[in-house]
This record gives sequence, C-alpha cells and structure tokens, in this order.
Amino acid sequence: MSDPTDNMTAADPAAAKAAAGAAVLAAMDLNQTMGALLMGVILSAMLYGVTCSQVYFYFSHYRSDPKGTKLLVLAVWLSDSTHQALVIWSIYSYLITNYANPLNLLVPDLGIITELLFNGITGLLVQSFFIMRIWTLSHHKLYLVLPVGALVLAEFGVTLSYLSKAYKITSYLQLGEIRTESILMNVFAATSDMAIAGTLCVILHFSKTSFSRSNTLINKLMIFAINTGLLTGICACLSLITFFTAPDTFIYIIFYYLIGRLYSNSLMATLNARKGLRDGSSSRGELSLSLNNIPPSAGAYNSRVRGNDIAIRIDTTKESARDKTMVDYQSQTQYSQKVPPV
Repeated sequence: MSDPTDNMTAADPAAAKAAAGAAVLAAMDLNQTMGALLMGVILSAMLYGVTCSQVYFYFSHYRSDPKGTKLLVLAVWLSDSTHQALVIWSIYSYLITNYANPLNLLVPDLGIITELLFNGITGLLVQSFFIMRIWTLSHHKLYLVLPVGALVLAEFGVTLSYLSKAYKITSYLQLGEIRTESILMNVFAATSDMAIAGTLCVILHFSKTSFSRSNTLINKLMIFAINTGLLTGICACLSLITFFTAPDTFIYIIFYYLIGRLYSNSLMATLNARKGLRDGSSSRGELSLSLNNIPPSAGAYNSRVRGNDIAIRIDTTKESARDKTMVDYQSQTQYSQKVPPV
C-alpha cells in the first residue's frame, strides 16, 4: 500500500488533501480495517458485560473472601473497564470525530495503542493468579513455577517494548517496524496460557486418590483448567494466524481485543464456580471442598487451610447392611495433595 499523501501538491493543498483522502478510501478495504475494528469493539463489549455480571455475582456471594482476592478482582475489572473505554474511544474517533477526514484512517489513534497496556495488565494479573495456584498445588516447587512465570513476564515485557515503539509511529504504513514485537506478544501469550493449563492438569492428575468419586471432581477441575487456558491460547493463535494471512487488514486486532476479556472472565469463572462445585458435591454426600473462605458445612470435619490454599477433603461413606453404621474416611488425614481454588 503506497502512501496517498505523496500525491499532495503545494499549489492546491485543499485539492491535494481531497485527492489523498479519496486515494485512501480507494486503497483501504474499510470492511477489513475499520469494519474489523468495529466488530472487535462490539464483541469485546459483549464479553465485558459478562465480566461485569460475574464481578457483581462474586461480590454478592463471596463477601468472606480474603481482601487480597477482592483487590485482585477489583484491579482486573478496572483494567478491563479502562481497556473497553479506550477501544470505544478509538473507534468513535475514527468513524465519528474524523468522519470527513479519510487521511486520519492512516494515523494510529492514541486509544488503540494505549489499550495494549491495559490488555497486558489484565493478562499479567490473571496469569499471576493461576501461577500462584501452581505454586500452592505443587507445594512450592520452583522448577514448575519459574518456567511459567518467565513466559508470563516475557509476554508483558514484549508488550511494553511494543508500546514504546508504537507511540513513535505516525502511520499504519510503519507497522512493519514493530512486526517482531507483535508476533512475539501472541506467541508468548499462547505459550504461557498452554503452559499454565498443562502444568495444572499434570499436578491435578498426580493428586488423584484411590476414591473414584473424588477423582471425578479432580477430572472436572482438570477440564476446567484446560478450558481456561485453551480459550485464551486459541484466541492468541488466531490473532497470530490472521496477522500473517491478512497483514493489510485489522482482522487480527479482533482477536487481540478479546484476549483481555477472556482473561478476566476465566478468573471470575474460576472464583464463582467454587460454591457450585462445593454445593453440588455436598448434596450428594460424595465430596466436599475445604475452602479457607467458605464456612464448613454442619457435621463435616474441619481442616485448617492457610492463605489462599484450597484443598479437597474427600468424605466417603459406607453403609453396613447389618447395623447401618456410617464409616467416614477423611482423606485430609491420609493424603497431602491439594488442588487450587476453583
């Protein structure tokens, strides 16, 4: 794509500007550029609505959670809200404020660059939360935590590098100068998400017991861990694929807009699912979740849990045909395996 401003002449600036604007509209496929941005904003707004409803549900149902967890939720929501405001601002600037100025379509809006920072902050906060689950679940094994943590920090570092260069460009025609950083951002995002999900699944697998019903709950947690990492990983991969296959369009930005929303929703889904899993298990008398921030149900054995640790306490019962005697097996005294918060 050649720069239409090269056709400007000093003799008639107004005519030259009009000609350049017409050339921009002729050279750009608005459906795959501004149209793609608009679709990205709409889809991200839909997911933002889901995030807001989940945040409201969390603060309504988990008032006894530690302050640290509440602050994390609040920080993620604020970062997500700022990101949504910035992308709305950017598309409004392109399509409304500068409606009669086609040349502005070539200029990166301040909002569309700054949103990268808040997308990165949201990802860093949520990924750090899952890394802490790995740290707790693995009984503080550094060789499991450090590689994943390095990937997350590398992703955020590349994001900052991208931002420092993006603020200096004056036209989308210069995006080739930060092509490497754009690729690395998506590569590290997909890799770190897959690494977190894979590590959690491996540790959960080795946390299984001899009780089949307890293993059923652990399998559910494994599926949940895979899903949380899979969605963001797929979104990052799609952003990378469309970046290579459609380099002159903004289709890849659609998926990048959604990554932040998926991060925040994966965090909120993880926190809000705890009560459902606990109540569903307790109602069947099979399993119960021992949570440090949820009062133990009546008649259950208590176990001390420090910090944000969440351990599975498995209550299995047998009924004798002769005396109907209930025999309780408290796996917390037999097994030291712990699973992360769900």
